[in-house]
Amino acid sequence: MAKKQNKLLTDRPVSIEEAYELRPRLWWLYTLILLIVVALLTWSGTAVKFEGFANKGIEVAKGVWNGLTHPDTKLLFNLTDEGVPYQLFQTVAIAVLGTLIGGVLAIPFSFLACKKIVPGWVAFIFQAVILIIRTIPSLVWALVWIRVTGPNAFCGVVTQSVCSIGMISKMYITAIEDLDTRILESLDAAGCTAFQKIRYGILPQIIPNFISTVIYRFDINVKDATTLGIVGAGGIGAALVQCINSSRWSMVGAYLCGMVVLMLLIELFSTKIRNRLTRG
Repeated sequence: MAKKQNKLLTDRPVSIEEAYELRPRLWWLYTLILLIVVALLTWSGTAVKFEGFANKGIEVAKGVWNGLTHPDTKLLFNLTDEGVPYQLFQTVAIAVLGTLIGGVLAIPFSFLACKKIVPGWVAFIFQAVILIIRTIPSLVWALVWIRVTGPNAFCGVVTQSVCSIGMISKMYITAIEDLDTRILESLDAAGCTAFQKIRYGILPQIIPNFISTVIYRFDINVKDATTLGIVGAGGIGAALVQCINSSRWSMVGAYLCGMVVLMLLIELFSTKIRNRLTRG
């Protein structure tokens, strides 16, 4: 086979059919990968056992469906602190504050965790701190901070700020490491000061990536704010879980409809902004 390949490569151009016939034969590798995947699925399946639906599982599913198709319209347009608009506004407010605070605090973390800027041992320490923050789930952070601040919206803000540091710092570090250093060398050769190099060489490269990362994290935080409300960290989640526990399905449907509309609007605007930042 090797002689045939060398002959075809040296004597004349290789046609598409001949190149296809000379493709690497890796069927054994694909078979091995398939066997490994099947073994992992089989092993994982032993830890998951389906024991049927709960006694009231079908009734709950029907209740949620009826609530979505017949939401409480009075609650949807209720402008008091018990209505859907106020609950959604509080959820968005938690996400906005948590994202902004986390995005700002992630800047020093990301620079101190970048090996291009600081010594390796300093970068290792801050990378370890970021990894610890990212490892602990947001619900666990919420349960911890509830003990400190009590069950309120402020707990949600603190939780989302801490959780945002972990993810945003990771994305910031990637953006910083991808900096085009040739621009900085050109500015240095032109006699620019350190401030001018930061202003004209670094910031134009990283700001679009930073803003895009913060917007993406805001999408995640809006969803997380709903989940955090279930454990008492403010937002629409607290009202939603109360309605579910009391089987008030029309109210559940009203809250869910409001959340769906909110997420569609946020997704629409955030996607447009990110596309504008990345494509100009």
